[in-house]
Amino acid sequence: MPSGSEWLLPPAPALPGRLRVTFLGVSTLLLDDGVTALLTDGFFTRPGKLRALAGRVRPDLRVIDECLRRAGISRLAAVLVLHSHYDHVMDAPAVAARTGAVLVGSASTAAVGRGGGLPEERILVATAGAALTFGGFTVTLVESAHVPPHRFDGEITEPVVPPVRVGAYRMGACYSLHVAHGGRGLLVQASAGYAENTLAGYDADVAYLGVGTLGRQTAEYRQAYWAQTVAAVGARRVLPIHWDDFWRPLARPLVPLPAIVDDLDATLAYLTARGAADGVEIRMPTPWQPTDPFLGLPTRP
Repeated sequence: MPSGSEWLLPPAPALPGRLRVTFLGVSTLLLDDGVTALLTDGFFTRPGKLRALAGRVRPDLRVIDECLRRAGISRLAAVLVLHSHYDHVMDAPAVAARTGAVLVGSASTAAVGRGGGLPEERILVATAGAALTFGGFTVTLVESAHVPPHRFDGEITEPVVPPVRVGAYRMGACYSLHVAHGGRGLLVQASAGYAENTLAGYDADVAYLGVGTLGRQTAEYRQAYWAQTVAAVGARRVLPIHWDDFWRPLARPLVPLPAIVDDLDATLAYLTARGAADGVEIRMPTPWQPTDPFLGLPTRP
């Protein structure tokens, strides 16, 4: 995995009104402007491969508490779940319960929230394309799709009460997330999938781009994915997310998914070449380190 300074954004000190984003593995991002904080997905437990593939999984509250402490998270306005596979939604109800957050997502995510004991007033089923305001943030969940091959499709129609097999966490609706803050825009693409033309009309200076299994897709797929996400919003900086081995605990350094699952080198080679051709900067997010995603980017005219 690239680690040179040219790949990394420097740490950003907290300043009044300054947006800082912290990558916490998979597609979990903390967005914090010092007044309001949001979290995408909030997956911290990361059960091992054998348990995930052959056993039953449940949130590990000790691990969740330790990760919240390490990230400096005490209060959240919202936990925004971008689809309902276990590596996105499983811990979200527990995180919301511990931080006072509203759980936001699809009807399937709401069912997971109910199974996790959240009261109805702390669960918000999003309407795709409808903007929501939390402090200085305006967020919009936009229709999207999951990277192929699709596993555990369908809706969750009953509360999910762990422990359960990972297949109980069916995908439900899949979203892109557009975030507007201080006149700037961010795109969070939690899966390396896309829905055609749904991001038209949204502007984002920076894209946090899900790349899990993108290295195993065809060249044509990668080109379409870039066009329907990065190019569609006019992003000038891309930070890959969801590249790490989510069967490995967060207490250990992040490493890429196993080669049998993905080829991160192929993904980064494509992103680097395409970014150079289109004038888009490619950076790697540093886990646990708050950064200013707009640092060094000029304000749009």
